[in-house]
This record gives sequence, C-alpha cells and structure tokens, in this order.
Amino acid sequence: MTKTFLCLALLVGIAGCAEVQPWERGKLAKPQMALDPDPVQTAIRQQNYSSREAASSAGSAQGGGCGCN
Repeated sequence: MTKTFLCLALLVGIAGCAEVQPWERGKLAKPQMALDPDPVQTAIRQQNYSSREAASSAGSAQGGGCGCN
C-alpha cells in the first residue's frame, strides 16, 4: 500500500514538471499572470498606508508620521 502511494505521488510530481519553450514564455509574461500587476501603484499605496498608520497610533508601522524615524 505504501509503495503504491509513493509511486503514485512520484508519478504525479513528475507529470507536473514541464519545460517551457522560448516561444511559450510570452503567454506566461502577460500582465494577467503577474502576482502584482502594478508594483509601482502597490508601493505608493503601502507608503501612504504606513505613513497614516504611523501617525495615528502605536502600531507595527515605522516612523512617527512626521517624516522622522
């Protein structure tokens, strides 16, 4: 039973590995496939959020909200 399960798990693991050809990489490089489609906008929002949180009260954000650390 254990050998069967181990062989099945190994076959499933091997079947999941595939080599991506150079002409197929364009499909993976589309903006829809990105984990963060707009990293600049995300960085600006995080900076804005951390500034507001640091000014409001003692939290996990750094700084005092006034630009001094």
